[in-house]
Amino acid sequence: MPITNPTVCERELCVFAFQTLGVMNEAADEIATGAQVVDLLVSMCRSALESPRKVVIFEPYPSVVDPNDPQMLAFNPRKKNYDRVMKALDSITSIREMTQAPYLEIKKQMDKQDPLAHPLLQWVISSNRSHIVKLPVNRQLKFMHTPHQFLLLSSPPAKESNFRAAKKLFGSTFAFHGSHIENWHSILRNGLVVASNTRLQLHGAMYGSGIYLSPLSSISFGYSGMNKKQKVSAKDEPASSSKGSNTLQSQKKGQQSQFLQSRNLKCIALCEVITSPDLHKHGEIWVVPNTDHVCTRFFFVYEDGQVGDTSINTQEGGIHKEILRVIGNQTATG
Repeated sequence: MPITNPTVCERELCVFAFQTLGVMNEAADEIATGAQVVDLLVSMCRSALESPRKVVIFEPYPSVVDPNDPQMLAFNPRKKNYDRVMKALDSITSIREMTQAPYLEIKKQMDKQDPLAHPLLQWVISSNRSHIVKLPVNRQLKFMHTPHQFLLLSSPPAKESNFRAAKKLFGSTFAFHGSHIENWHSILRNGLVVASNTRLQLHGAMYGSGIYLSPLSSISFGYSGMNKKQKVSAKDEPASSSKGSNTLQSQKKGQQSQFLQSRNLKCIALCEVITSPDLHKHGEIWVVPNTDHVCTRFFFVYEDGQVGDTSINTQEGGIHKEILRVIGNQTATG
């Protein structure tokens, strides 16, 4: 399983070695080619930081070496200063919105505005433990009605190995997982976890402890926070109309910094789930107690005004077949 970015140990000694020895430079070099992914990571970071629940969900907190004193941490998980992180994040986004240049070319501007801006940006990129890549148009799931589609593999090798072993025994299928964008900063770094009966829980655990999924897009869009009044079905809106408005919107906002300009991003993931007896189905709400039995595969982002198709059911033959067609070319799941 490709985990392209290095992972980060919270221990201070590891952070010093990691940053001062230049290990992060290679990660930063990827910025120029993955600008939209980086914008998405920054937007997720901001959403978590702006949340009233930030003490719970802004985890991990940055570990960043002070550029003026290599012996000290400018951002330290043991001495959290959310306002200072937000100030550095503001510098990143304000410069990013003023220029279309690659991140590496605007490092000097960041350093001039806030010496902690670029080090924080490096941390946002390198602490992401997921493999997230923009899907080319010919590999996108058209029925999702958004041009912002990503391959999202967030399971470490050991979990993926356990998943494949279980898949051989029980088989698998696909279902959606919806969560507010403020939660994805943590999910991309810690994986999908069972939030039931913990302080991470936001919604009631009516059907017991586990990761909540649904084969219906309408249910997961609800968990993502998408306004129900905005939703439309494919029957009401021709695909050509949807595609046209989305394309126009992307052109208006600019291809590179559009996620930073939106304060109302909605996201849902399409996951592969093991169809074992442990999978509890309560109508269209599924509960998976075993975290090893769920792996993220795709990630979909909707900007202001974009709407998702609420009529999608992953268990319908045509939908399931299209998912298998696309995923077969993205990741070896068999």
